[in-house]
Amino acid sequence: MSEIQIWDVPAETMPREELRKLQLKRLHECVARASRVGFYREKFAKNGITANSIKSLDDLKRLPFTVKNDLRANYPFGMLAVPKSDLVRIHASSGTTGKPTLCGYTARDLDNWANLCARFLTAGGLRKEHTAQVSFGYGLFTGGFGLHYGIEKIGCAVIPISSGNSARQLLMLQDAAPDALISTPSYALNLAEALHEAGIAPGSLNLKMAFFGGEAWTEDMRHEIERSMGIMVYNNYGLSEVLGPGVSGECQCRTGMHIQEDHFLFECINPETEEPVAEGEQGELVITALTREAMPIIRYRTRDLAILDCSPCPCGRTTMRMGRVYGRTDDMMIIRGVNVFPSQIEEALLKVGGTAPHYLIELSRPKNTDRAVVKVEMRAQDFSDQMSELQALKQRIDREIRSMTGLHFDIELVAPNTLERSLGKAKRVVDMRNLKD
Repeated sequence: MSEIQIWDVPAETMPREELRKLQLKRLHECVARASRVGFYREKFAKNGITANSIKSLDDLKRLPFTVKNDLRANYPFGMLAVPKSDLVRIHASSGTTGKPTLCGYTARDLDNWANLCARFLTAGGLRKEHTAQVSFGYGLFTGGFGLHYGIEKIGCAVIPISSGNSARQLLMLQDAAPDALISTPSYALNLAEALHEAGIAPGSLNLKMAFFGGEAWTEDMRHEIERSMGIMVYNNYGLSEVLGPGVSGECQCRTGMHIQEDHFLFECINPETEEPVAEGEQGELVITALTREAMPIIRYRTRDLAILDCSPCPCGRTTMRMGRVYGRTDDMMIIRGVNVFPSQIEEALLKVGGTAPHYLIELSRPKNTDRAVVKVEMRAQDFSDQMSELQALKQRIDREIRSMTGLHFDIELVAPNTLERSLGKAKRVVDMRNLKD
């Protein structure tokens, strides 16, 4: 671990009492800005809410929740608190069907965003003398541009390679010799596989670290990527609806992702009752973007499930931390009455030797009974034509998944490089049950 550095010492080491005062001041300003938005103005009027009625941070619970459908209902620019002429950038959320949710940014929003990304990149060890290869897609998705400008804010050189074209990615990893990789974890797995197939030893590269976000992933996947690429991997979190990447990120102690609390108010609630959960208990993250000018977002229900941690971190930062996102409430599969997350399947598979970390879950309902199939890709070195060996492997996978979920899944072993590779967020579930019918 390199010497601990902090990008913004006053903000990231602020005493908690001083931080709470700043949060309250910024919550007042956020409610005032949101009052310019028709959606919020109507909600506030119905509940007698004004900026001056917010007397403490406890009043946050008086404010309305915002959900994805509210943003869709106000498409394209109904959630703006500034004239459209004040916008300098427009992004859109990813991973949705139909029309995206558009996200506008003022110049100040972009400057804040770059600084917040610089915070978590610095926390993970990125320094001015380093070079970073950004293998996120550039475009409407916030990942590529958000990290790009954060890296430049630190003073690093950027290789804006975007995603895809593994041969070009490997060429840059070898010839441009970046110190850091920026991507989704599933795309990093694709690159690790491409390195192996090309006969490139990870130790021959200059790569030292990677910063992953954009999708839920497990600790076991972190270990797999670190083992196969010979690097240190850091987790970060963000979503376009509240800003983009930069909401939180790990320091080199890797005790959870530090939340940028001077810019975001976090809550953790029971998704069913909407009541707060106890500290250390898993719940749905709810975020208020305190400083966003163009699109103030209040109590946004992220659908992401995680745990909040207020204990001190050895790095010296005083901010609350969040654990890795375990899954999303809308990713949860209900199979024969049991709640199952793709991350549970991934965790089980990574504990079984002989398979690659690529899988696809297919759900169907023949004769009104749920059938769950996990297609698991074998590693080339473990591929066998011996039926007994394949059957034994399937049984090991089945036992591990059953111990994790309590359910039996049909296991289908497929040949290496059979399952589709993702350039961004990996698609893990195909549900053909027509549950809405």
